[in-house]
Amino acid sequence: MAEIILNVDVREGAGTGSARAVRRSGAVPGILYGGDKAPVSISVNEKDFRKSLYTGKLLGHLVTLKYGDETQPVIAKTVQFDPVSDRPLHFDLMRVDANAPVKIEIAVHFKNADEAPFTRAGGMLEIVRHSVEILVAADLIPDELVVDLKGREIGENIRISDIVLPKGATTVIADRDFMIATIKASSAAQSEAGDTTVEA
Repeated sequence: MAEIILNVDVREGAGTGSARAVRRSGAVPGILYGGDKAPVSISVNEKDFRKSLYTGKLLGHLVTLKYGDETQPVIAKTVQFDPVSDRPLHFDLMRVDANAPVKIEIAVHFKNADEAPFTRAGGMLEIVRHSVEILVAADLIPDELVVDLKGREIGENIRISDIVLPKGATTVIADRDFMIATIKASSAAQSEAGDTTVEA
């Protein structure tokens, strides 16, 4: 079950004017869409919404939407923020079946770079993909996809096959073992190697 519950109200009307009125009342306007139902304009108390945001488990995760006595699983797809105040201005929720696969983009996290041989040798990690789109059951959506760099050497490539996906999950790009990152010698290390060669 989702850890976050969003208590929402259904709001009348749509458009900029309606959204402004919702914000003035201390709430954040949003849209619920997906499935075989029509989109619904909703709103949630801004203070509660901020608390959910700060957990780091709202965006891209399974949450429970509650309206009166009714509940349903949803995924928070996007949140728009005010560029100056960073106040949440609008959000989109997508209806899901908790056990059915959904398409979602997950961030890639690289760990243990400090312990890797390539770091000690002056190498550098060149990231090709910061996130990967996967198909995964809504209740198994991971926080991140982890790449352990421990033991990695200069010249190695990291591909999607090096990442352990959640049970039953597949990548949207399924026809190749695509690149996630490469490990290269830094320009300083290359320059140093060149100087050594010349001196020799």
